[in-house]
Amino acid sequence: MGRYIVQRLLQLVGVLLGISFLTFLLTYLSPGDPARLMLMSTGVTPSEELVAQVRTELGLDQPFLARYGYWVLRALTGDFGMSYTYGRPVTEVLLSRMPATLELAGAALLLVVLISFPLGMTAAMQPNRAKDYLIRVFSFAGLSMPSFWLGLLLMLLFAVKLQILPVVGRTGVRSLILPACTLAVPLIAQYSRQIRTVLLEEMSQDYVTGARARGIQERTVMLRYVLPNALLPIMTLLGMSTGALLGGAAIIESVFVWPGVGQLALEAIIARDYPLIQGYVVWMAVMYVAINLFVDIWAHVRDPRLRLGEDV
Repeated sequence: MGRYIVQRLLQLVGVLLGISFLTFLLTYLSPGDPARLMLMSTGVTPSEELVAQVRTELGLDQPFLARYGYWVLRALTGDFGMSYTYGRPVTEVLLSRMPATLELAGAALLLVVLISFPLGMTAAMQPNRAKDYLIRVFSFAGLSMPSFWLGLLLMLLFAVKLQILPVVGRTGVRSLILPACTLAVPLIAQYSRQIRTVLLEEMSQDYVTGARARGIQERTVMLRYVLPNALLPIMTLLGMSTGALLGGAAIIESVFVWPGVGQLALEAIIARDYPLIQGYVVWMAVMYVAINLFVDIWAHVRDPRLRLGEDV
């Protein structure tokens, strides 16, 4: 087990280095002079002499690989440079937006778990019946609707027509409902469908037939035997979705003017705030690989077959 964790950590370090290199390369090739952009963001009319001076101070006159190496060394200490737009350290700007994203992601994930599991289990226990067809129709509709369009519809209905929820902003629990539901609906549709498929496959196994032959109730078979064995692939997918939610759903946060890291990333792209873009991409990568590592370790602890395959 320890050897597996070390191998996975080494792989993830390589992934993070690759992502950081590509991010730095793309921002390096992007149009615009970072020194000039930085000066213009402060309201200064840059002269050529001042631009050259700032380029030297920022190390922008150095070769690409030297600049990348210096940036990686600083990034390892949490220093991603200064944001052109905010005039503050990138890490500080990202951390200031993190609570809003954690709040939104946590609410959406809670809705996904509380709704998708009962829907998937109901559909699996009553296949090809009325409830199953209704749940499958909901899944198809939820996966087909663009999330920004769904957000606008919810905003129109509950904020404009009924006037029971705030339109935009982060002003309390009530303002969290619409963006969380908008984020959760596509994931609920996806996971209810996935849970149904996994459970139906598991319910065709011999041990389920044996449990039924012994007279054990169907609900008990589902909750005690089938669901625990079906959790592994579901948890793997859920971990991927958690990484995406923590990275910030940029479109949803922009629709509802939710001050999270997703909206911050869009602002950085529009303003060509390269240090902020680089910091955001690295944050996203770290979230994904950390959660994937946690899910992989949990899977190895939970499923002895994986450890057996590792030792063969």
